Amino acid sequence: MYTIIDIETTGNGIEGNRITEISIFKYDGHEIIDEFTSLVNPEMPIPYFITGLTGIDDDMVRNAPRLIELIPKIIEITNDTIFVAHSVNFDYNVIKNEFKNLGFDFVKKKLCTVRLSRKLFPGYKSYSLGKLCTSLNIPLKDRHRARGDAHATVLLFEKLLRADGAAKVFKTFLNSRSQEATLPPLLSRKVYDDLPTKPGVYYFKNSNGKIIYVGKAINIKKRITGHFYDKSEKEIKLCRETAHIDFELSGSEVLALLMESAAIKHYYPKYNSAQKRKTQQYGIFTYVDQNDIMHLAPNKLKAMPNALATFKSITECRTYLENICRDFKLCPKFCHLQENVSTCSHYSIVNCEGICSSEENVRDYNLKVENAIAFMRSKKENFFIKEKGRTLKEEAIILVKDGAYNGYAFVEKEISISNLIDLEAYIKLQKSTIETQQIIDSYLIKNDKNVHSFESESNY
Repeated sequence: MYTIIDIETTGNGIEGNRITEISIFKYDGHEIIDEFTSLVNPEMPIPYFITGLTGIDDDMVRNAPRLIELIPKIIEITNDTIFVAHSVNFDYNVIKNEFKNLGFDFVKKKLCTVRLSRKLFPGYKSYSLGKLCTSLNIPLKDRHRARGDAHATVLLFEKLLRADGAAKVFKTFLNSRSQEATLPPLLSRKVYDDLPTKPGVYYFKNSNGKIIYVGKAINIKKRITGHFYDKSEKEIKLCRETAHIDFELSGSEVLALLMESAAIKHYYPKYNSAQKRKTQQYGIFTYVDQNDIMHLAPNKLKAMPNALATFKSITECRTYLENICRDFKLCPKFCHLQENVSTCSHYSIVNCEGICSSEENVRDYNLKVENAIAFMRSKKENFFIKEKGRTLKEEAIILVKDGAYNGYAFVEKEISISNLIDLEAYIKLQKSTIETQQIIDSYLIKNDKNVHSFESESNY
């Protein structure tokens, strides 16, 4: 016995979504044996855009019964039935959550007519209810009203029951271990079955092939399955839009993190929130003025090339420059720690030797600046991290060049690389960001045994 259900809601996400109309058809596999349809007072205002879609406004539901008054009838008509709906997880989860908030349980076996249609009626461009009904010549009246959509779903369900191979498909979908009711309605079961259980990054794509979410995992399949079982509003919306999933193996967690970070910043996926904001980085730069005096100056990293040192904030950048200025007896004015002054008068750096007041020779001062630059450059290390590859025959190499993340490579173990130049030929260049620096810094704390210096080793 089946109950084919459709609801209209206030559209405020799963947690805040309130039912405004519900329609239930009880169907025995041959004919409709009972029906229940009612408007529902959501006890909250209905947003204008929802009224525009469904035609249901506050006046229509003002005197309608509240859901608590309808629960006995809903329990009666759905008792010992299988819950059927188009994109079943949405309707089911809204009803289940509403029941829970009112102190009732709602637990049913589920069937999704989107997933059943994709399996039994393959090849259609769209499996939305409206377009599918058009393709299958199913009459659909009162679109986006509960009874109209529910009745069309009954007619669709009847066709599905009588399709070639339906018995086997229905049996598989109702198997508690099949996960069919849990998978996103637009996602092919084969795509899910082909997911690996190895480390890497994965890409959720919508029906247009656009990447809408990027994630990383030590076990890709297990992590993706977790998305399907997560009942948060964001995850439910994500899964409803997901039509395909691609992946790339990484061999290790650290490389998965780096690949994920790069993909998020490249694609800016709709459902990723972390790492999408463009973070401003700062650096220390040098130039020579018209009087041949060498300057050190902080600036935004994107505004100047070839920074001597990079930082996450202007405060961190200026603090470092203050220390350089003090340690090498440089002038705060010519380090741009003081602007619009004729001679320096810094509150804590008091060992300037007079370049700003013409008491120090330009050549002597520039020599000190050159020593400071040499010191900053000496702190930029060249090293690489050696990690597991995607197969037993390869290794993953993460290159840090001049103190910044440079990129990664998958290199066959049998290939001999003796120096940085050899390795660079294999490296897939990547952009160094605050996030990648944090990933590598965190990794170095716990995995120093995997870090190798070019200076100390003749062969990687």
